[in-house]
Amino acid sequence: MPENNHNGREQGDASGLRRRRGIYLLPNLFTTAGLFAGFYAIVAGMNGRFEAAAVAIFVAMVMDGIDGRIARLTNTQSDFGAEYDSLADMVSFGIAPALVVYSWGLNTLGKFGWLAAFVYTACAALRLARFNTQTGMIDKRYFQGLASPAAAAIIAGMVWSAHDYGLEGKVVMIAALVLTVLVSALMVSKMRYYSFKDFNLKGKVPFLTLVVLVPIIVLISIDPPLVLFAVFLLYGLSGPVLTLLQLRNRRLTRKGLAAGESAEPKDLR
Repeated sequence: MPENNHNGREQGDASGLRRRRGIYLLPNLFTTAGLFAGFYAIVAGMNGRFEAAAVAIFVAMVMDGIDGRIARLTNTQSDFGAEYDSLADMVSFGIAPALVVYSWGLNTLGKFGWLAAFVYTACAALRLARFNTQTGMIDKRYFQGLASPAAAAIIAGMVWSAHDYGLEGKVVMIAALVLTVLVSALMVSKMRYYSFKDFNLKGKVPFLTLVVLVPIIVLISIDPPLVLFAVFLLYGLSGPVLTLLQLRNRRLTRKGLAAGESAEPKDLR
């Protein structure tokens, strides 16, 4: 779910340190693997192998989450790695999901289908550009707008689930078009999403945490496409819910302050 911080882009900018200009093999190897997975998803989708295409997008997500962590752990952050990672993300999470969902079913809707696919691609590009320019300026615990890997997971999960269950017909394709457009809007929105960046993988955890992980893995293995689609769809819905709760809390705070200010003159009397 978390969007990669581009081979240490946030780490370097937030601390004010200049990143190195060299090219390091290890983190860029994972970035290349993610790029390959995204490109393979496009090819598989064009050949009608939609299950393989969806799996490839999820593999690209894993690679995207690893390369930045590897760069920070090995102290191999670089300007080249940051830019390379951003371009790879555009292919894997911007172009690949759009072409896969178009090849799967949006092509049956004519002009509306390819326009929806283009809107998704454009919004993914805008989302990545905004993320790059806001580095070090916003709370790292939250994303502004749905992260492009999570958006790609929703689209890939939808295609995988529908293909696995044999869902077809115009109604299904219209629903897919609507979901594609809504996911696109969430990417460029100002809604806040939890980033999970404060989750420490190196720290100690209670034994119960490992016990809980076992049923989660079993649940995913029962029906991977449906479970993954449901998980990322719920994450996509968490942004509007979190935003509405924050707005509600702000209103309650303002009402409390206003009530306190109106009560002050009476106390003075």
